[in-house]
Amino acid sequence: MASSDGKVDFKGSAGTATPDTRFPIASITKMFTVALIVQLVEEGRIALDQTVQSILTDVDLTGLHVVKGVDHGPSLTVRHLLHQTSGLADYYVSDLAADLKRGKDRSYGLDEVLQMSKVLPPQAAPESGRSYYSDTNYQLLGAVIEATTGQSYDQAIQDRICKPLGLVNTGVLVGCNVGMPIYYKENELDVHKILTSMTSDGGIISTLDEMLAFLRAFMEDHLFCSESAVRMRQWNKLFFPLQYGYGLMRIKLPRWMTPFRAMPELIGHSGASGSFAFYAPEPDVYWIGTFNQTDAPRRPIGFMFQVLKNVGQYNTAR
Repeated sequence: MASSDGKVDFKGSAGTATPDTRFPIASITKMFTVALIVQLVEEGRIALDQTVQSILTDVDLTGLHVVKGVDHGPSLTVRHLLHQTSGLADYYVSDLAADLKRGKDRSYGLDEVLQMSKVLPPQAAPESGRSYYSDTNYQLLGAVIEATTGQSYDQAIQDRICKPLGLVNTGVLVGCNVGMPIYYKENELDVHKILTSMTSDGGIISTLDEMLAFLRAFMEDHLFCSESAVRMRQWNKLFFPLQYGYGLMRIKLPRWMTPFRAMPELIGHSGASGSFAFYAPEPDVYWIGTFNQTDAPRRPIGFMFQVLKNVGQYNTAR
């Protein structure tokens, strides 16, 4: 946890981990993906309202997303995927999620992702007025990045984000060493193949310090222009208490839930492993961390609000 003025600066750990241990950031990876996509949009190499099919010419999206007899697959746009407004089924909630919790590891590629998505019921037609969380969206965006840049997703991350920011311990998982292990309750999970396959929707590993550097750069618009940052914060309802922008979550509790003191908003992303990277603009505080535990993915939300409450009480006392 850190603030821009340096008055808040804390790193801690428990168990065998240290604050410098690398850890899977899970779906915080989506913030890296959206940063790359926005850069490509700013360079004029792709457009937000361009169909994904027109970019992925070697991938047939026909039949991927059929709602009430209408096939929306070929007409899905980059914007639909970024904003999670495609309504696509989430491949992760297929047998894959159960496999992960059982420690049943396996590799997969985009073709299998699309097949897993096709057999699941769609969540909604595109542009239904809200966002529907789907890792399938960000798998496709990873393919868009690779097709547009001619690089692997990790190479694009290294060239466009890691090298400019001086991040040397951040990247898509390669091999078996995930750093800090992931658990489901008391069971340590061997899921390096799944993490490696997630790539653009959840496959990056990093450290606390490097994630803080990335989050600062993201929130201070060092990776893209300020006009793009405004567009990314067009919030849609996701599920309580979350709203979704372009690869970003917003958490803002209604005042009736906090009658004695309004709680600040949190902007960032969390992951299924209990990972979190959020910024609270009002007290100007950044949170980075992980519980490396898949049994309760929403645990970081309660944790951050409790810390915010304590910070507020401390400031009031001063």
